[in-house]
Amino acid sequence: MDELPPKPRRGRGIYLLPNLFTTGGLFAGFFAIIAASQGRTEAACIAIFVAAVLDGLDGRVARLTNTQSEFGVQYDSLADLVSFGMAPALVMYHWSLVSMKLDGATLGKIGWLAAFLYAACAALRLARFNSQVGKVDKRWFIGLASPAAAGIMASSVWTFHSLDLSGEALRYAALAITVVSGLLMVSQFRYTSFKGSGSGPGSDRVPFFALLLVVAALIALWIDPPKTLLAVLGAYALSGPTLWLWRLRGRRAAGA
Repeated sequence: MDELPPKPRRGRGIYLLPNLFTTGGLFAGFFAIIAASQGRTEAACIAIFVAAVLDGLDGRVARLTNTQSEFGVQYDSLADLVSFGMAPALVMYHWSLVSMKLDGATLGKIGWLAAFLYAACAALRLARFNSQVGKVDKRWFIGLASPAAAGIMASSVWTFHSLDLSGEALRYAALAITVVSGLLMVSQFRYTSFKGSGSGPGSDRVPFFALLLVVAALIALWIDPPKTLLAVLGAYALSGPTLWLWRLRGRRAAGA
């Protein structure tokens, strides 16, 4: 009986492809930190969104090319900590929170501690996500995803900067945005992941109306990027607590 010819082995070089996207996201996050320290606020905010786009692509590229690996998962998580943890915290700090010291030494410490709180919450969120892979419903995120939280931070700074509002004048608003964004990441609120409705055939499909919303968002994004991003991401951040209150009300009504 003739033996079947051995299957050709996939070259190792293809595993470089998804990791290149991850490296690009890491570079964008690092660039955001450098730009923020130099006072280039708009460039720093845009870099964070570039990192978010690349973060969304690396996993899809790995699945399409069948090049998933444990190394890629861990590398992506470390890159996310820089791009969506450290970078947004430092962008917000350099733009506004550093001005908290104008109100005294104690409040000055609160400014950089709030930035640290956000970074720590991002690290905890990523660690929890990695430990729950395969154990939770893929339709939902538990806690606000770190790219979304980073988007809220960056779009807030970008919007205020585009309106010629100084970070010094808005330091208390910046403090509130930083703390709330961080705490939402480690909360138990459920957020839709936009990954379909289940695990069966066709589960990755979304309603047709969702496509219309995407088109409308793209048009608005072209007209006014910072305000559109802030509105969309702000609504998404509020959806978790809103759905929790709606379910709580439903349970109380059922109990009554």
